[in-house]
Amino acid sequence: MKPVLNLMLYGLLLVLVSCSKSETEPAVPKVQLTPPFSGTIFLDPDIITSADPSTFKTLTYAGQAKRTMFDRRVNDWITVNPFIFNANYADGLTIEIQINPEFKNVADAETQALKYAEVFGKLPTTLRSQVKTSWIHLGTYPFGGGNNNLLIHTGQSTLYEKDGILEETLVHEAAHTSLDEDHAASKGWINSQNLDPSFISTYARDNPKREDVAETYLLYMALRYRSDRISSTLKETILQTIPNRIKYFDAQNFKMYPIK
Repeated sequence: MKPVLNLMLYGLLLVLVSCSKSETEPAVPKVQLTPPFSGTIFLDPDIITSADPSTFKTLTYAGQAKRTMFDRRVNDWITVNPFIFNANYADGLTIEIQINPEFKNVADAETQALKYAEVFGKLPTTLRSQVKTSWIHLGTYPFGGGNNNLLIHTGQSTLYEKDGILEETLVHEAAHTSLDEDHAASKGWINSQNLDPSFISTYARDNPKREDVAETYLLYMALRYRSDRISSTLKETILQTIPNRIKYFDAQNFKMYPIK
């Protein structure tokens, strides 16, 4: 199985993107403006906070068993016998949390599983809808989304927590896992990309099929459900930059519990 992983390497290149127009497509700007941001996870640490409610209910230890996990430290798949925990959520969803056996014992593994099970529960139902597993390793390497999974390296998590953006990063990765397949290549999304004045970030612009949905969704969520937590300047920038993407997401009727 080939991994579908999403690096969090935000570029700083400022390049204008040209779009062509055909008779069968909606009117498209010939030149899009420079995106306002390099990446979106860094913009505001209060979109979701540690004080926000979580749908997490219970965690059950299921023993150790063979599992195949992706590990960025070797940039490949590994087959090990992780500590396995089943996390259950108030909206009926479950996630199998697989803790690398390098955590040595059940108690240490459970500490990690509890920590991330709680944080996952702060994400809206829509973003957890396709998350079936989570792989958790040591190391300071980027998180990942895709494969019906959330990939975490705990050293990187510590850095995100220090900056207050652990939850925002998980929104980004869970958007990859639960939204990309249905939306990233859809006609409606592509039309929105073409019609909007710009991409929300250079990372989205430079990776339009892979990163635009995840980069956009975090700020869409901030605008629609956390507008009291972001600045008026950020609100205005979002509205001016991606109005058609906002309309597209509005039409999806996302399940936002426990945020809404």
